[in-house]
Amino acid sequence: MKILFAGPSLPDAAKLCGDVMDVRPPAVHGDVLAAVRAGATAIGIIDGGFEHVAPVWHKEILYALQEGVAVFGAASMGALRAAECAAFGMVGIGRIYEDYASGRRLDDADVALLHGPAELGYPALSLPLVNVDATLDRLEADRTIAAPEVANLRDAARRIFYKDRTWSAILKARENGMSWTATTQLLTERTVNQKRADALALVREMTLWAGEKAERRGDWVFRATSLWRMAADQS
Repeated sequence: MKILFAGPSLPDAAKLCGDVMDVRPPAVHGDVLAAVRAGATAIGIIDGGFEHVAPVWHKEILYALQEGVAVFGAASMGALRAAECAAFGMVGIGRIYEDYASGRRLDDADVALLHGPAELGYPALSLPLVNVDATLDRLEADRTIAAPEVANLRDAARRIFYKDRTWSAILKARENGMSWTATTQLLTERTVNQKRADALALVREMTLWAGEKAERRGDWVFRATSLWRMAADQS
């Protein structure tokens, strides 16, 4: 059984996955352990809760790997955990994961966004910094926007709290640059949703996954500490 935790990065995950995967809401503390106990052979983490709930625990991921469960991560919380647990055997996928794994990106908040409820399809109410950077990279590579203006917009985006970050807020916070109307239209029309792209890559990878046991990396042994036993008993 393949279990996928997804939310605002891929709100249509259930439709895309069909019967191939059991799609569940964003992962929080205890969910990966519960998935292993439910018989998962592969677990994909795209999104996860973090603000008002305890986030998915690294120890759960190590437990899954010890049990031979393949664990994949991408796009959002999954990219963060994959970068942190790659040395133990978790498989990271996509540009966002690679940026964290290489150290090019450090701040967890770069993937965060404000969004609406699951019942409405997790509508995005703010703009994650990873999507800002991907969009500006494309526009700079195409020479649609000059390098100084790109740097101006990047600096402005980084000064804004993740819940308040939108193209409009970025344009208000920047130094003088291109005309407001032209830039707003350009950024809106050419926005790159890197989180969705990476999430789709994870879905493709898990769809093709043929059932191999997780390949553990490194010489490590899972330790069932008292804290772990307490958490496991409560889950």
